Amino acid sequence: MCRLFPMESLRELYRVGYGPSSSHTMGPRAAAERFIAEHPDIQEGRAELYGSLAATGKGHLTDKAIRDVFSSKGIDITINWYPDQVKPFHPNALTLVMTKPEDVSETFYSVGGGKIVKEGEHDTVSHIYDNSKLGSMRKLLAYCEDTGYQMWEVAVEAEGEDIIDFMHDIWTVMKESIKRGLDAEGVLPGGLKLQRKAWQAYAKSRDFTGPMANTSHCFAYALAVAEENAGGGRIVTAPTCGSCGVLPGALYHLAKEYDIPEVRVLRALLTAGLIGNIVKTNGSISGAEVGCQGEVGVACAMAGAAAAQLLGGSIYQIEYAAEMGLEHHLGLTCDPLMGLVQIPCIERNAMAAMRAIDHASYALMGDGRHKISFDDVVEVMMETGHALPSLYRETSMGGLARIRESRG
Repeated sequence: MCRLFPMESLRELYRVGYGPSSSHTMGPRAAAERFIAEHPDIQEGRAELYGSLAATGKGHLTDKAIRDVFSSKGIDITINWYPDQVKPFHPNALTLVMTKPEDVSETFYSVGGGKIVKEGEHDTVSHIYDNSKLGSMRKLLAYCEDTGYQMWEVAVEAEGEDIIDFMHDIWTVMKESIKRGLDAEGVLPGGLKLQRKAWQAYAKSRDFTGPMANTSHCFAYALAVAEENAGGGRIVTAPTCGSCGVLPGALYHLAKEYDIPEVRVLRALLTAGLIGNIVKTNGSISGAEVGCQGEVGVACAMAGAAAAQLLGGSIYQIEYAAEMGLEHHLGLTCDPLMGLVQIPCIERNAMAAMRAIDHASYALMGDGRHKISFDDVVEVMMETGHALPSLYRETSMGGLARIRESRG
């Protein structure tokens, strides 16, 4: 079932936080912080994790995120896991219970990108964008046609000029995560004993020439951010933690390759944000709900749109690049080994960053006309995601996640 959320500020889409998961780490942390703020007299509590939060919570450090919040206030907390119990609203459900001095129970849903929704509560976030005018790609294109605006100008009109300052802060964090990731070496935490590769990719890329150099640079930047996330580093959801390397990897590469001024990169981030917002409004960016197509697929769409704009594309070529980014990831499962945002997640970030640039190049070779619209693909993504068995939606019960288990 598609839930039509309000089209929120880009400040809700681009969130600065710590990995490895926006849904499983940032969301539960936010729910715990809110629960304590609303019940400041709490002395003891219990957290009950359901569905995907329970199935892959340990790998995503869900329990650590919750414990850290409660322990910082000196509150004792126990955690119970119920991976086989899925609540109807969303697979990522968390019930927080105050057991002392009185019994109070509230359920939260982590719906993707770090956003939480409290059960029985209407969305309290203001409608920054008018859904009736801008709530779909078709409406956004029509509005741009009527006003003569570029997509990024729609965001500035709705959010105010200070949204550019916010994007500057977001871009700064993205660049910092790239630089840290390129400098870092060693094994990522979690048990897979996976070595960081971004530094190696970057070192080798500096010796390459021609097309190989271009490709390897982009790979290295996206790997750097994805590995930072996997190691619990500071990143930006774009639109999620698990897909956080795609957009900065593609934009950083293009900015360096073509010496693009920062202000144009910030405008491209606005356009990418609108793409992500349209999916959040009409679909889902939660791997637990629709698989990795809602994470890496949406990130690729955002990056493709941003790249097309940076390279001089029209609003229709931008839409085409975004459409390809999502269409070509339809059906992509979310089946992480050991519930960690490492395999296949990190490599997917690198590949999607380069594919986004390819999509932009392809869109720019035409006039933007094509047969399948972005809105059509969002609808199909939701149908496909709901048709996927739960074992392919961030539960580590099927697909690639079973390989390690079967081999012991």
